[in-house]
Amino acid sequence: MFITDEMVKEVERRFGEPAFREFVLSATKTELERIRSSQKAGRDHDVTLYIEKDGQLIVIAKHPYPAGLFRAPSGGLHPGENFLDGITREAHEETGCEIEVTRFILRTAVKFKNESDRHDVVPWRSFVFSARYLRGDFNYTDHHEISAVRLADWSEFESFGRIMRQSDSAGLHYRAELHEVVAELLGRTT
Repeated sequence: MFITDEMVKEVERRFGEPAFREFVLSATKTELERIRSSQKAGRDHDVTLYIEKDGQLIVIAKHPYPAGLFRAPSGGLHPGENFLDGITREAHEETGCEIEVTRFILRTAVKFKNESDRHDVVPWRSFVFSARYLRGDFNYTDHHEISAVRLADWSEFESFGRIMRQSDSAGLHYRAELHEVVAELLGRTT
């Protein structure tokens, strides 16, 4: 396991105790296999970052996304990497920016369930943080995953969520729900 209870407690001490939410989403067998393939060495998590810059959020698009779909950047910690080092590395790889973490917003427990076999479940966790942009030019280095980086207003997340929900991807449905919870917790509307 990459993220231990002690690691979570440490970031809670530094950045506040987050809200907790559980999600259950129906997924196809093919999508469950894709999620499992991302769980190399037992990885079962992502760290999602809401990075504010000049009153907007830094958002990313991935290569397979439909036109117009952007979301908050996220990625996984490496084995043995501490939270802050992993967050800093992921932010730089996906956005080309240096950041300062400001708050631990949300911790989730997710179950992706096979539509045709309810016993086929893939667990997942997200650790969501807000951060402040310090410097950088959106010259991201993870060209394998990321296709674009830009600024977005909170109001744009309504259309991002609509695109996500129109897809047949449980992962994107989860991202839409995740953003709605974060917006609520931060007192923002989409």
